[in-house]
Amino acid sequence: MTPGIVIFPGINRERDMAIALEASFGAKPRMVWHKDTDLSGIDLIVIPGGFSFGDYLRCGAMAAHSPIMRAVKAHADRGGYVLGVCNGFQILTEAGILPGALLRNASLRFLSMECHLRVERGDTAFTRHYHAGQTFRAIMAHGDGNYFADDATLDRLEGENLVALRYAGKSGAITPETNRNGSARSIAGILSPNLRVLGLMPHPEDLVDPLMGGIEGKPLFDALAAA
Repeated sequence: MTPGIVIFPGINRERDMAIALEASFGAKPRMVWHKDTDLSGIDLIVIPGGFSFGDYLRCGAMAAHSPIMRAVKAHADRGGYVLGVCNGFQILTEAGILPGALLRNASLRFLSMECHLRVERGDTAFTRHYHAGQTFRAIMAHGDGNYFADDATLDRLEGENLVALRYAGKSGAITPETNRNGSARSIAGILSPNLRVLGLMPHPEDLVDPLMGGIEGKPLFDALAAA
């Protein structure tokens, strides 16, 4: 699988993401400027974190209308893999590729801290190197990570088993205290119906090497490389 990273003005996590992808894929990912619409030869499109267009209007709202997003949507519609992390998740929801929206954190503060994620299903290209019910450590770094959707959408996500990850304690228990940003039903990441698109708020790319303090995020990238 050949990965590519989409670059928007204000994105600042592309190098972290490139390190994670290169470690698992064994080759440097292709960097794609947001005005480029040629995604030929790319199997996995990654939209990293940061502050695209300075997060003006709403986080991801301006990036969602960049020329490349039409190509990303077409890639997703034909079954291509897409990973959106933090601002990337916000962009995917603003572009209508994933449902819901990311609102201000319940505390109205930027959160930069460790968290634990519980894997809700381990049979996807993103999570197959984890197992359902497993928890792993990740890094939160966002001001607008409060996942919101109406009850009908949340019920559909639950009913179709499209919730990939939830905020939890180290033991896997879900409590109000583990849901730091106030996300509906403690949702940290969701999948598209064909299981080829994943959006999540915490940063797995921050923990892919012992020098970073851990490798808990590396299985996600290893799983994609093996897909």
